[in-house]
Amino acid sequence: MAPSFRFRLERVRAVRERKEKLAQLELARSITRLTDSQAGVRSAEAEVAHAREEQRSVRAEGTVGAAELIAGQAFLERVEAEHRRQQVELERSEAEVADRGQQLATAASEHEALVRLRERRRGEHNRELARRETIIHDELAAVRFGRSPA
Repeated sequence: MAPSFRFRLERVRAVRERKEKLAQLELARSITRLTDSQAGVRSAEAEVAHAREEQRSVRAEGTVGAAELIAGQAFLERVEAEHRRQQVELERSEAEVADRGQQLATAASEHEALVRLRERRRGEHNRELARRETIIHDELAAVRFGRSPA
């Protein structure tokens, strides 16, 4: 009986495969956070537009007290600050997605390298088994037909 194929780096390959799957999961989570950040920016932009429109409409009404103008300006500044914070969060999310994508590419290439090595070794093993079988068959044929094995 010929020995069965055993890839000595199977544990390493399994670890690399797990690392690749974790990288895929982290990328998916990052993309979800990016989508949420994009929605946050759109919402903040709508709030800024609404606050500016409110300020214009208050000023268009005519006589407005100083307290109302100050309160309106303070509200507008808070809304604009939130918009800037959302923009920063969006940029951070975009950078995180790019980083996670690079990590996934690295993990995938490491895993793929071990898969290719395993397949190459399996092919070598199969060729060696075929070579041994050919030798055995040749010897059997030589014995059967009364010739001496070469």
